[in-house]
Amino acid sequence: MAPRKKKRPPSRKAALPPAPRRTSRAGKRPGAARAAVAPAPVRPLQYKVVELSTVDEGTLERTVNEWSVQGWNLDGVQFAMRESSKRPAMAFVFFTREGEPAVHDAEAARGRLREMAETGSPSARLLASPDFTGNAAASSSEYVYSRPPGMVSAHERLAQLAGLDEPERPERGLILEPDE
Repeated sequence: MAPRKKKRPPSRKAALPPAPRRTSRAGKRPGAARAAVAPAPVRPLQYKVVELSTVDEGTLERTVNEWSVQGWNLDGVQFAMRESSKRPAMAFVFFTREGEPAVHDAEAARGRLREMAETGSPSARLLASPDFTGNAAASSSEYVYSRPPGMVSAHERLAQLAGLDEPERPERGLILEPDE
């Protein structure tokens, strides 16, 4: 008797429905036949970043509510993590709103800088106060403030870094004097 041939299942190509015919639109992008819609005018966005050093439910909630009432839309929150803790150390809350960006007033900034140069910065006034807390009236008039050891002002520190107020360094090694 002759060996029987095994029946093979029909090929998959035969089981698939016929592919749709391509029209003459081949190569055009989808929706090209539709009417064009004019895009809405784009208004510039203003951005607001709020830094939170205490991160908990209450501070996040107060911040979002406070700025939402003023017309800002929450854009996102970015957390800064500590390596030693799973709790975030800081959070930055980002808000946006439509409108013209804030205009930088260079003259007003120069005026504030001139005023600080003449009167001193608020930090310098605080540092100069007798008890270093800004409460000059609470201390007696005979009190003389002495700066803690090692503390220098920002100006003095910059001068040190620039090498402007360093004493002459003594020369090391053998110093030869000319013979007379």
